Amino acid sequence: MICCLDLEGVLVPEIWIAVAEKTRIKELRLTTRDCPDYDALMKRRLAILRQHGIKLRDIQNVIAKIYPLVGAKDFLNKLRARFQVIILSDTYYEFAGPLMKKLGYPALFCNWLATDSNGFIVNYHLRQKNGKEKAVEGLKQLGFTVWAAGDSYNDISMLKAADRGVLFKPPRKIVAEYPQFKITKNYRELLKAFAE
Repeated sequence: MICCLDLEGVLVPEIWIAVAEKTRIKELRLTTRDCPDYDALMKRRLAILRQHGIKLRDIQNVIAKIYPLVGAKDFLNKLRARFQVIILSDTYYEFAGPLMKKLGYPALFCNWLATDSNGFIVNYHLRQKNGKEKAVEGLKQLGFTVWAAGDSYNDISMLKAADRGVLFKPPRKIVAEYPQFKITKNYRELLKAFAE
């Protein structure tokens, strides 16, 4: 069995909210918990970054000060003692490095960024469209039972594809839209949901 976890909102705080707080740009607070259209969200973010002169290294400086959510590393260690675990995230390798170190280097499948010669982010590249869902489907084709947990709109297809999908501290509107998923409010409940 393999457990697939989202990263932001499940194990670490939302990166873009931290960037919004540091830069005081309110528009950057929007995340996949608010917007189901990931492409539109990212294009908007990149335009805002360019408009305000924010480069990749500026975001990386913010990320360097982000720490896992309280209890996340202990939860992850307990989960990995019983199951194989893969982090499936829509973040980018250019963002995630320091966070993976703080979590003990779990396996991570995510995307990457393109920058120009001045260090501005000019584009983002998805490993493949609907990458979380495709990863779960691929693991199932290899004969694994897959359980998954996430908190946002961009996790729903992953949860639907998994043998068991669990929402972790989701916003109320996602709970209302997707009542078929078990809701967990803390790591103890999430660990129990994976152990059942």
